[in-house]
Formats: sequence, C-alpha cells, structure tokens
Amino acid sequence: MPLNTKHLPTESGALIDAHLLHTIGVDPAQASHSDLMLAVSQMARTQLSERWVETQAVERQNKARRVVYLSMEFLMGRTLSNALGALELTEEAARGVKQHAQQLEDIADHEPDAALGNGGLGRLAACFLDSMATLGLPSWGYGIRYEYGMFAQHIAGGSQQEYPDPWLLDGTPWEFPRADITYPVRFGGWVEHVDGQAFWRNSGEVAAKAYDMVVPGHGTQKVSTLRLWKAVAPAHFDLGAFNTGDYHRAASAKNEFENISWVLYPNDSTPAGRELRLKQEYFFVAASMQDLIKRHLDEHPSLVNLAEHVAIHLNDTHPAIGVAELMRILCDEHDMPWADAWKLCCATFSYTNHTLMPEALETWPVSLMQHVLPRHLEIIFRINKEFLEFAAAKRPGDDQFLARLSLIGEQGERRVRMAHLSIVGSHKVNGVSALHSDLLVETIFADFAALWPERFTNMTNGVTPRRWLAQANPGLAGLLDQTLGKGWRLDLDQLQQLKAKKADATFQQSFMAVKRANKVRLAKLIEHTTGIVVSPDSLFDVQVKRIHEYKRQLLNVLHVVWRYQAILAEPHAHWVPRTVIFAGKAASSYVSAKSIIHLIHDVGNIINRDPRIGDKLKVVFIPNYGVSVAEVIMPGADLSEQISTAGTEASGTGNMKLALNGALTIGTDDGANIEIRQNVGDDNIFIFGLKTPEVKALRHSGYQPMRYYEKLPALKSVLDAIAGGGFSPDEPGRYRPLVDSLLWGGDHYMLLADFEAYIGAQAKVDALYRKPAQWCEHAIANVAGMGVFSSDRTIGEYARQIWHVAPVSRR
Repeated sequence: MPLNTKHLPTESGALIDAHLLHTIGVDPAQASHSDLMLAVSQMARTQLSERWVETQAVERQNKARRVVYLSMEFLMGRTLSNALGALELTEEAARGVKQHAQQLEDIADHEPDAALGNGGLGRLAACFLDSMATLGLPSWGYGIRYEYGMFAQHIAGGSQQEYPDPWLLDGTPWEFPRADITYPVRFGGWVEHVDGQAFWRNSGEVAAKAYDMVVPGHGTQKVSTLRLWKAVAPAHFDLGAFNTGDYHRAASAKNEFENISWVLYPNDSTPAGRELRLKQEYFFVAASMQDLIKRHLDEHPSLVNLAEHVAIHLNDTHPAIGVAELMRILCDEHDMPWADAWKLCCATFSYTNHTLMPEALETWPVSLMQHVLPRHLEIIFRINKEFLEFAAAKRPGDDQFLARLSLIGEQGERRVRMAHLSIVGSHKVNGVSALHSDLLVETIFADFAALWPERFTNMTNGVTPRRWLAQANPGLAGLLDQTLGKGWRLDLDQLQQLKAKKADATFQQSFMAVKRANKVRLAKLIEHTTGIVVSPDSLFDVQVKRIHEYKRQLLNVLHVVWRYQAILAEPHAHWVPRTVIFAGKAASSYVSAKSIIHLIHDVGNIINRDPRIGDKLKVVFIPNYGVSVAEVIMPGADLSEQISTAGTEASGTGNMKLALNGALTIGTDDGANIEIRQNVGDDNIFIFGLKTPEVKALRHSGYQPMRYYEKLPALKSVLDAIAGGGFSPDEPGRYRPLVDSLLWGGDHYMLLADFEAYIGAQAKVDALYRKPAQWCEHAIANVAGMGVFSSDRTIGEYARQIWHVAPVSRR
C-alpha cells in the first residue's frame, strides 16, 4: 500500500538524506543541487511505484478496457514538481530540502526537460496522459525514447543553430527499464505467397526495448504508463571487422539500427532522412502493437474480442501504419479471415486530425513503402481496392470522386495517403476545435464525410490545470485557493466564480501583484538567456509557438517595425511601453522559418540599441523554447498573440494556457480562438482580420497583395525598410526573399490583407492597457472563462463518445 504521508512532514528530511546516502551514494552534507534533485525524485518515485503497481494489478484483475494512445511526441517537460504535486508532497519536500539550505525551486531547475516532443501535438499528448490518470481511465501511452529529442536551439549571430539535446546524458530517475520486454521489428525484404498465405521475408531487424515512465493522477491513487521504445541492434556485431581494425564497419550496422530512436523528426529533405522517419513511425507502432496484443492474450483466450477491450487512438497520422500492421498481425500471424480482421480493425482504431492544410497531410512514396514495408504496402493496396469498390457503388461512374478518396495519390509520384488510411481504418475521426472539425467535413475530408457522416466528430482540445496553472503559476494558484478553495484543480469550471470578483478592487490588487511578480521572474529569464534588460512595467506581448509561416510571426514583426517607425515619427506621443517576446523552434530544413528567426533578431538589435526608443519598445527572442521555459513565460504574459490566418490553425493550446494565466488574446477567428471568445466574451478578447469564409472568397476572387502595398503607406514603409536592408546593413538583401514572397509570391497566408486590421487591434490593446483597473478586469474575466478548456473535460468526452472507457476499481 502507499506510504502514510501523514508522517512525512517530520520524515521528509530523513528520507531525502537516506536516498542521498543509499541511492545516490553521496554524503548528505556534501550533496550538490543535482544530488538533491535526484534524492527528492527518488522519494517521490518510491510512492509512485507503489501506486503504479496497485493500478496495474486492479486493471489486470478487472480485465479492464484500456485506451492505447499512440503518439510520435509526448512533450512531458520536467517531472519532479508535477509528481510532488500529485503526491501532495510539495511542502514536505521543500522543508526537507531547506535542511540543506536550498530552495525546492532551485533544486527542481536541475532536472532537464524530457526531450520527447517539440510542439503542441506532443504537449497535448502529455496533458491527455495527465487527465487520463486523474480521471482514473485505464490507459497506456506509447512513443519513442528519443535520446536527443528534436534539437537544442542556440542562436549565433541571430541565426538558429541546432545541436543535440542529450537529456539522458546523466540518466533520469523517472524511467523504469524493462529488460524482459523486447520485441523484434522487421524492415525491408520481400513477400512470398504460398497457398493463399503471405510470408514476409524481411532483410533487416531491430529490437525494440521498453522503458516505462509513470504518469501520476491528481486527487487519486491512479498512475498511468507511458511506454517508450528504444531501438537496439542485434546482440552480435562484426567482431572480425573489429579485430582487423575496421572499427567503422563494425559499428556501422549497430548505428544503422539504433539511430531509429536518436532524434525526433530527422531532417526529411534527403532520401536517407525520409527513410529513417518512416522506419521510426513503423518501429514504435510495431512494438506497441505486439505489446498490447500480448497483454490482451494474457487476459483473454483470443483476439476475437480485441475491440471490446482495447481502444487504439492515432494522434495524427504518424502512427497510421498501425492500421496495416494490425491487419498483418491478425491475418498473417493469427490466420483470421480478412473480412473479420477488417471489421475488428475498424472497431478498434480512432483518429485525431491536427491540420487543415492539404500540403501538411502526411504521404509516403509508394516506392519507399515498397522498400521499407513491402507487406504493409500489399495490405494497403487491398484495403484501397475494397474501399474504392464500396465507394464506387455509392457514386457509379464518378472517377474524380474515387481519385480523391483513394489511399494512393496518383498525380505525379505515386504516394500513400496516411490520413486517408487513418480515416478508412477508424470508426471515429475527430477534429480539435469546433471550427476545425466543421472545416474537416466541408473541405479536405468532404468526400469521406459524404460516405460516413456519423464517423466525424469534434473534441475541442484542453490543457491540464495542474501543470499550466497550479505548477506554472503558484502565485495565482494560491490566490485562487484563498478565493475559491482548492477544488478548481480537479474541476476547472469553478473558475467561473471569479466573474463576481473581476471588479473587486481588493481582488484586483492581489491579482495584479501576482502578475507583476511573474513578469519580474520572466524579465530575469530574458536577461539570463539573452542579455537584454526589459522593464516588468511594460506590456509583455508574447508569441511563443513553433515558427511557421501560417502562424504568422512575420505579421507580428511587421507590427513591431511599424511601431518603431511610428515612435520615431512621434517620439513625444503617449506610447505604451511594450516588450515583444518571441520563442519557438524552426524545423532544421525550413528555410523561410529560420529566416524569420534571423529577422526577429536583426529587428531587435536595431530597436533595442536605439537611444531614441529607450524602454518604449523592446524585442526579445528566448532560445530553446520548451515546457520549462513556457512555465515561466505563460504566467508573465499580458498579451497572447494568436494570429494565424483564419482557417489554418486546427486548435492551438498555447492560447488556452496564456488566457488561463490572465493574458488577453489578440487573434484571428481561427482554431480555438473562436471558442475562447465565446467563453470569455467578445469584450475580453481582441479579434481582428479576415474570417475563414472571407479568406476563401478573397483567394477565389484573385488575391493581389501588391494592392495593399500600394494602398497603405505605412505598410509600404515597413516592407521597404525590411527589404532594403534597414535591419540588416551588413547584408542589405538578406530579407528580400521574405518580402518578395509577400509581394510577388502570392502572400499565401495573407499577412498584407490583415495588416491594417492588426494595427487597429493593437491600438485597442494600447488604449485598454492605459487603464490598469479595466485591463485587470478583462484579465480576470479571461481566467474565469477558461474552465471548459481543461483537458479533463476533453478526455472525459473522448472516453464517453469515442473510446467507451470508464474507470475501474478493485472488485
């Protein structure tokens, strides 16, 4: 049974010292910050292990129906603070650490972020695991144990530089190696057919070795599992080559296999990179399928009832090959008739789509699939043949309809469409915001929705309040505890009670004191990471997310340059001091995104050093954005930039985290911004720009960005300054390609069309910020309206409507 935490206030120091001595192997009096971090982690790990074993025993005893969540990313961040919060050990641990003359916050800072994800997709998966555990749902997350993550971002001369992120260099106390859980994963070769039976003769094989991480629930004893797979080469290697001194050849085979789990999203601009990425996707899916099937067969006599006891969820298309893999296992290894296997497969899988942009939907060349996964390609061809026969019966003679539906794209290089495979192989497909889900069935998946309207639904995203409010913003969490009690942590709808407090002068004073303390903390992070000193009294204007053209960081930069020019033109006007804060990574092969990062730095270098500007405007880029950095940025933000072109952002969760921490949103009517507006009220958000139907109509009528350039002198001045080298005097033509992409390249994301409205919205921001009491009232209204955006609500809806999974208790 779990340890009795009632005795821990007096024993926490002794427990920490015991782990320092017996687990870490150091003299407690000589313990370093890292030693203390490990010792406190081991103290928490002990309790989590007991809860974890108990959870698994109960689920086995009940033969529980489980969720299997397959995701290429799990952006977990640091574990220690979250674990202590779940165990209600934070205060006791702080007292124990204080006996060593240290602060718990400083100790926790020595834990590296787990480099298991990059952006919103991975952080969403992490929030979902937290909620699954908190709601007591039997669940397993499956992914890859990346040794180096995506990359560590450094800035040199304003340019992004990528370096390995060796987060496992010194090990981690939060993983449990499972030496006895290893599965073979095969690649390549050919397929033989003998008497109607398929035999895959592979040419290569790698072992998938299991490592488990615990995901604790809050307010419950339940603990869920994140199982990650490491690629391990066969035990033997070319000893003969090694003994003759050919060390490179001896090691090359080992590296060829083990590089599968080295890096998240290897650069796919080369054939080798594309092959490695496909191997990654199949590697973790194949291992996970073997694992879940073994677990099922340990509890049930056959796979006939698999769909009754397992709900497999595809988080985007990265694990879509799982549809073909399950069919291969059922038909080739368990001799199940094709029709029965296909019915079982569709009843087992469900799929979340995360993009509205056709160019972002994952596809693989048929030739590459044939080379890496020949049996799976055969299976996909058969699925496609039978599916198109079904569709043809619905619309006889409509070849264009069938071409759009086909799992194989025939235009140009033949490619396997992984989103199509996910839809055809699933019983439910969901978008992640109301607008996104509507557009899915109206645009990119309209033909599938015509066939199966009941298959499509919406599950608006959410974030865990434990991580993104209780842990990230302890000042505000404490104020909420005093005002509402602690129940909001497990029932975020209780935040609605704050509406009655938004005009209360005493509450406003406390709320703004918390905000300023968070801004001071963020200012220290900015100075530490960039060397730039910013004023906490300025408006902190924040855009933190993956650097991508559709997210329109460049539009933000255009406003910064406009503001700079306007201040120079009217230096004595009543300007609201503003610090514009950027953070995010650009994919290593994404030239335009990396150019935008460089431009942000160049603009900042000019503005921050201009004595005529002073503190009226500062521009900073915080490097190596990740969960722990976000936990400092989100609570310190005043303004949240959510400015994607309407109809391009599926949902967004950064918008939710920022509003939950009291930032006002400036954004387009896109993704979850629409639902945020509906919940916080039109008066508490700054919405601007074209709406989705207007974007579509303007494109249809023939969008001409040069007209905006010629019509708006302020816009022309901004673009001319950037294109003419005003911010890159050392290389005047550096940003001509970026500007040309707007003026002559079609401005695909319509920055110029929204520029004037964006500047107007920013003026409204300034006007409100000049009235601190009113600004505070709007900020409180944002917090009060965010209850619906808890990931607990999202996961509860998944559990009821898609997975049909419920908590279990000991019989």
